[in-house]
Amino acid sequence: MNQRYRGIISSDWSQCLSPSGPFDVISFHYPDLKPQLSGIFKNYTGNIISLSEAYKQVRSLLPLPVTEEHMDTYLDQHFQLYHGVADLIEWCLGEKILFMINTTNVQGYFQRVFAKGLLPSLPALSAHPMIRFPSRKTDPPTVYDLLEIHDKPKNTVALMKSHHIGPEKVILVGDSGGDGPHFEWGAKVGATLVASMPKWSLEIYCKKKKILVNKKFGVLYSQGEERDLQREMQFDFMDLVPLISESLNL
Repeated sequence: MNQRYRGIISSDWSQCLSPSGPFDVISFHYPDLKPQLSGIFKNYTGNIISLSEAYKQVRSLLPLPVTEEHMDTYLDQHFQLYHGVADLIEWCLGEKILFMINTTNVQGYFQRVFAKGLLPSLPALSAHPMIRFPSRKTDPPTVYDLLEIHDKPKNTVALMKSHHIGPEKVILVGDSGGDGPHFEWGAKVGATLVASMPKWSLEIYCKKKKILVNKKFGVLYSQGEERDLQREMQFDFMDLVPLISESLNL
């Protein structure tokens, strides 16, 4: 079974495959907290504070625990993907490419996404455990805790070892400076790096570390530029199929 995958895609989620952010469910139910949550998000994706410090700050703001009902209400009204993301995941799984979402978003978000059939079922998930619900059959069979930014490469390596896949068969997808350590590791071992809707924080990180990104996809943001969701939604993630096929020698 460990030999059946032809490669791995380890991808960030927030503002990378989806326009949503990891704290959106909280700001949806507690809109007064949105400015503070936005600041926390920018600080850790810009490598100003650690992920553990970010979630410590979020916990201190949260009036009550986020329940499954809270998450479902939010997802019913605001779940959104960039164009072609679900099709790309389906294509990858059909081509025996192991697709893992590797994100600072919370595990409970994806538990409910998979339970509601909003995304194709995935073999593996790496996400933060601050919000986690009782396990269900729809949960991915492999779930890694992601407590710090540097857990992204650690969890990708764990998945590679589990399925005996070398780094030349790995594609990393990220958008911000929070993906910098993942890209830094990938550049050292020879993985393919894809910057999706890349933010200035990722550009700065890669320049500082002399990291060569193989493909920049979507809207390329300059310093201080505001996000443009309308432009972001014009890109089709199925356009990444030729790059994936070439990188994995399909």
